[in-house]
Amino acid sequence: MSELEARLAALAAAGETITYGALARDLGWRLADLTAALERLMAEDTAAGRPLRAALMRGRLSGDMPARGFFDAAAGLGYDVSDPAAFVLRQRAALRTP
Repeated sequence: MSELEARLAALAAAGETITYGALARDLGWRLADLTAALERLMAEDTAAGRPLRAALMRGRLSGDMPARGFFDAAAGLGYDVSDPAAFVLRQRAALRTP
């Protein structure tokens, strides 16, 4: 498990979210590298039938919701994101379920 995956697993277990900037700083990564890694994880999660771990992210200016790129990537993977808030809530709830 990568450092990113371990951090997301801990967030899911605690029922917490984190901003992209805070996680990038914590990992010592550039923001662009973090978002690219999150998009790769989204594809892996989709292929494995797992909830999207990237749903634990929140944009600095988007309240408790992930940034727009999350929804664009999810739609590109075939998810229905027509109700963004409900989509994120379902993903986060599934992440907390063992």
